[in-house]
Amino acid sequence: MPSPIHSLSQNEKINFLLTNRIPRRFATQLMGWYSQIKSPLLTRFSLFVWKLFANDLDLSDAKQSNFNSLHECFIRELKPDARTVDWRENIITSPCDAIIGCCGTIKGSTVYQAKGFPYELEDLIPDRELQKKYHNGVFVTLRLKSSMYHRFHAPVDCNIRQLTYISGDTWNVNPVALRRIEQLYCKNERAVVELNIDNTDSSIALVPVAAILVASMKFHCLNHDLNLQYRGPNLIRCNSQYKKGDEIGYFQHGSTIIVFATGNYSLYEGIKNNVRINMGQALLINNSTVNQL
Repeated sequence: MPSPIHSLSQNEKINFLLTNRIPRRFATQLMGWYSQIKSPLLTRFSLFVWKLFANDLDLSDAKQSNFNSLHECFIRELKPDARTVDWRENIITSPCDAIIGCCGTIKGSTVYQAKGFPYELEDLIPDRELQKKYHNGVFVTLRLKSSMYHRFHAPVDCNIRQLTYISGDTWNVNPVALRRIEQLYCKNERAVVELNIDNTDSSIALVPVAAILVASMKFHCLNHDLNLQYRGPNLIRCNSQYKKGDEIGYFQHGSTIIVFATGNYSLYEGIKNNVRINMGQALLINNSTVNQL
């Protein structure tokens, strides 16, 4: 079961002040350059400093123990069997390790990034037909802290036929920012990925939202990164099949994935705000097939 976490830390408040009162695009590009420097000595020093601000950084489940750059640590893989996937067919699993932010029912087309801070599906997802699928559906916001495992996986057997990329800002997405900046997710760089599920009218979508410092997303079905330097088409066609638990891609740094589902899904038991969840754990349940449990 997911586990509770503590309330907002002083470090997160300091982090908001430091990262949202500086030129965000410049800081993001600078960090992207710095993280790629290959130097084991510099990397060890950087990890020491990082742990001063992220004391929950845990590399014990990482596939490798030594890194030549911060980038290698950011996108680290896990040891085999470090995560357990819930294989039940009527369960949608968490695509990533995360802390659950706002979650629940979508009120018509209105979603909440934090209490008192609503946004509309149309402001986040540009495709009108896709927006309509999630009216009165369910959503879960999954926040990946910078210290967490950054790869994301298929929460269900699915096919990805296209991605929509929306360039944008790089606001910090920690809880302080979410309570201060309206429609933050709709301002930031993001991608919209519908997961097509065979033989069903159900629909699941993932909206990875990038943030400050290394605003870049890698999808294995594409031969290029999606980042602030990307100048290609916004609608990107592909055709990739995934089994539940298969890796779809990764963030170059911590950020957020918002999961949207049609109205036949509901939150799985224990899914609520401010709870830690790992990739592969049960996130949503298909109520139309609940009798299969």
